[in-house]
Amino acid sequence: MTSSSEQPGSGQAPVGRPGNDLSYVPVGWLIFVMAWSVYGLASAWWLTGDSGLPDRIFYFLLGGLAVDIITILWGLYLLGLAFGRSARFPRQFIIWQVATIVWVLARQAYVLAVPDFVFSARSQFIGGAEIAIGLLCIYLLRRGSGAEGVYARPPTDAPSVFVSIVAALLGIILGAVIGAVGGFLAGSVIADVAEVSCFEGGCGYFAAFIGLAGLVVGAIAGGILAAWLVHRRGRRPVA
Repeated sequence: MTSSSEQPGSGQAPVGRPGNDLSYVPVGWLIFVMAWSVYGLASAWWLTGDSGLPDRIFYFLLGGLAVDIITILWGLYLLGLAFGRSARFPRQFIIWQVATIVWVLARQAYVLAVPDFVFSARSQFIGGAEIAIGLLCIYLLRRGSGAEGVYARPPTDAPSVFVSIVAALLGIILGAVIGAVGGFLAGSVIADVAEVSCFEGGCGYFAAFIGLAGLVVGAIAGGILAAWLVHRRGRRPVA
């Protein structure tokens, strides 16, 4: 059966039209990985003090935080390409995804090789799921998959990638602040209404946890919203 989006007899989607609706899945995966990285950074404040961890674990965790920062910055660049409907997005995403898979493999190998870590089937399963989803995204954006038609710049003068990155970065900062403050206030109200025990700071920890969740959600939502608004208002018809 020939779909309405294909030319009969050719088996290929017309240029400029999506050949595969699943080509948008990698963008969602990218946003999720960025959100997880933001959460990792926000929840690692305790490393600034005397953690008492062995050096092999402490520096491993610091390396993970460095990877989180790179992931967020690199992800902003990729989101700028995606929102700009740049034909470079599929190739640049694949490069990022391959680098991410290499990091996951190296991380899992290090955890298994260093005796200070305790083997966890759950951790291995999560790592395997990350690799599997990453490979799926690479497959969806492979050459000839139709992604070239999805991520093709329309006939308008869209904002540059740099403008998209700056807008997304500002949106992340503003969204994180609003989300953290709103989450903390909401957590305080919920703790009061639900009569959460304040024994040993229980209610305070609960409010802080809700605030941390609000920070992550606000940062991601703010970055995406800012980039979307820039591209929605910044497109100008090509003369």
